[in-house]
Amino acid sequence: MSTLLALDTATEACSVALLHNGKVTSHYEVIPRLHAQKLLPMIKQLLLDAGTTLSSVDAIAFGRGPGAFTGVRIAIGVVQGLAFALERPVLPVSNLAVLAQRALREHGAQQVAAAIDARMDEVYWGCYRETAGEMRLVGVEAVQPPEAATLPADTSGDWFGAGTGWGYGERIAVPTVGQDAVMLPHAEDLLTLARFAWERGEAIPADQAAPVYLRDKVAQTKAERQQS
Repeated sequence: MSTLLALDTATEACSVALLHNGKVTSHYEVIPRLHAQKLLPMIKQLLLDAGTTLSSVDAIAFGRGPGAFTGVRIAIGVVQGLAFALERPVLPVSNLAVLAQRALREHGAQQVAAAIDARMDEVYWGCYRETAGEMRLVGVEAVQPPEAATLPADTSGDWFGAGTGWGYGERIAVPTVGQDAVMLPHAEDLLTLARFAWERGEAIPADQAAPVYLRDKVAQTKAERQQS
């Protein structure tokens, strides 16, 4: 049975989770600006609690964004350092997907509009639907003003709003049956998504681990437009 380590520092939350011998253990703290100091000690304690070592880990999953630039870079730096040393592959997971998975776990939400406050009066936005226990993206992830957020075309049924982007809730014209505007990504849910990815053979070499900054894509598109 595989042993998977998951970690996330893309938002104010810092969390780690471990699947070992079929059992999941995790640690979660909301500690803004302390991720760099806390992450490695949290991993060490998690392994100790589970009675195992880093050498037993088969792959390392991480929140690849979108989220805070510094936080995402911290996660990738730690993941690459560990993965290179262990000669293990990595599993990048969207932080918006992690939010949606947490909404499924905690609220039973089958369809989730996940939103993370992107600052600059924008939100990171993605819509997810549950399929066989996994929250899967419907449409595309984007960074945009709250007013521009919409559900995918031809959708029906109830939607749940999850994430700090819903702090702009009065500006998001999307009907929901409930909202959790303080929800942050949790490594336990990242681990759940990573297990699906691992079983599908989606692990990649550590040197291919890269952040996803949706705002970069937007900036590039504008530059391309100016050149054309």
